[in-house]
Amino acid sequence: MDVTNIPKKEINPWLLKKHYAHTIPAVIYQFGIFIDKMLEGVCCYGSPACPSNNSMGDFKQIELVRLVVNEELPKNTLSHFVASTFKLLPSPLSLVSYADSKMGHHGYIYQATNWYYTGKGEAVNNWIDKDNKAIHNRTMSETSKKYPELTTTEMAHSLGYQKVIGSSKYRYFNFIGNKRDKRLWLQELKKKYNILPYPKGENKRYKIPKDTVKTTNLLKY
Repeated sequence: MDVTNIPKKEINPWLLKKHYAHTIPAVIYQFGIFIDKMLEGVCCYGSPACPSNNSMGDFKQIELVRLVVNEELPKNTLSHFVASTFKLLPSPLSLVSYADSKMGHHGYIYQATNWYYTGKGEAVNNWIDKDNKAIHNRTMSETSKKYPELTTTEMAHSLGYQKVIGSSKYRYFNFIGNKRDKRLWLQELKKKYNILPYPKGENKRYKIPKDTVKTTNLLKY
């Protein structure tokens, strides 16, 4: 297995056709996992939906926004994939991610890679454009300034945006950095949240289409 950076255009079919959300969020870093030199999955990080979550104390914070791989891969592929991306991200860096309870997920991949669980976050509604591309909340706020006479819903309707009703999600945090920085980061984390036992339950699986995305050899990138 190899994990490496991939061109941003390569993630689009995976997110639109294989991930259950079928949307493309704002992505900052994107990685692929290759098995026998063929791309078998993608992991993407972006800015947190809520601007106030862009930092944890003095540390910049980004969100693991998408993770999707093909079915029937070797055991522990997902945990290996996520852990490998940590080595490719800048340091120090705070990470946040969510497991969608509405989809029957509990965040077992985060538990396997030693993230901190801090309870469920509040449900946040989002918007998508005509191409199923997610509209970041910051973008919505900036766009709203151009239409002061309209409510957010009226503005979104005029631009052809559709609302995606959010659900509460299991919230996880992790940190990339040295021991001293992690200690400082953990102090900030504990000021905001209680660290709780991992949630358990039976995961519901959604079927990933097999042939919608052609595996490709991008290792020369």
